[in-house]
Amino acid sequence: MRLTGFSFFTILPIFVSLLHLNAAEPAYSKTVPLKDNSAAYERKLVGLGFVDVRTLDSTIRVELKYGGTDNFMKADVYGGLKKCYLRRPAAEILAAANAYLKQKYPHLRILVADGFRPRRVQRKMWNLVKNTAMQNYVANPKWGSMHNYGCAVDVTIADTNGIRLDMGCPIDHFGPLSQPRLEKKYLQSGRLTKQQVANRHILRDAMTQAGFLPLAIEWWHFNAFDKKAVRKRYDIVE
Repeated sequence: MRLTGFSFFTILPIFVSLLHLNAAEPAYSKTVPLKDNSAAYERKLVGLGFVDVRTLDSTIRVELKYGGTDNFMKADVYGGLKKCYLRRPAAEILAAANAYLKQKYPHLRILVADGFRPRRVQRKMWNLVKNTAMQNYVANPKWGSMHNYGCAVDVTIADTNGIRLDMGCPIDHFGPLSQPRLEKKYLQSGRLTKQQVANRHILRDAMTQAGFLPLAIEWWHFNAFDKKAVRKRYDIVE
């Protein structure tokens, strides 16, 4: 049975996540050291209220963009960290987005390219792009990115064979073609096809129906909650 809206099991995680957002968080230090391939670090994250998103939905695909060299920096800044961690409320909303997507398109899945990003990694990225043309696309670690709070994801869509939908440009393209606000213009000029724009709409529909907030300048980036609420509720994790 194909559904055009939310079912009970799709909506439930969203309400649960909102309850979690207002619940007490475990006390923690802001200076947790990140060590490549550190199981201890991952256990620490779990203790801080983070969750590996695939423990909530194993059909979510994870291929961390910055855990390899196929990215705009041409560098692996994550080392041994291969899982996507998020604050539990954000992870539950992501699971709801994937459930909604599967209801409408049973052969499609959310693919996560980035989730929680330790500030130590943010510093690595900043040092690689500082004083280059790419500097504007990486948040200064002094105040951080929503990724550093565990409340943002970079995502696309893949089919059950792992083949990604064509979005017109890759994640971290960082050019005008990546900006949702310019899609109509590039569709009219032929730089984006109808199918590429339709694929982006499929992604945005699933993510926003679940509660994520999109960006006007990156088709792949979504915040789980309002930035001011996140900065007030959480601290950056190193």
